Amino acid sequence: MVFRMRATLIIPDPVLRDLKRHAAKRGTTMSELATELLRKGLANRPKHHRLQTLPSFKMGPPKVDIADREALYEVLDAERDDRLSGKRKER
Repeated sequence: MVFRMRATLIIPDPVLRDLKRHAAKRGTTMSELATELLRKGLANRPKHHRLQTLPSFKMGPPKVDIADREALYEVLDAERDDRLSGKRKER
């Protein structure tokens, strides 16, 4: 026994016209053709590839505690001031 569900889909007019035309050519209903095409599309999904691991770097201990808002603002303000005044920070 096959159970069927009704579903409302919003399909662009050009796609619906193509679906009607192809169903008429094949002598089938739009529902049957849509079901077949959906099954094929879902079966041919690309396999998920494992993401490439990004490099990591050891940069030593942090120079500022980012949880300390005031300390973070002081460092950012100093860097901005140095940049605007033309000073370069040595690394």
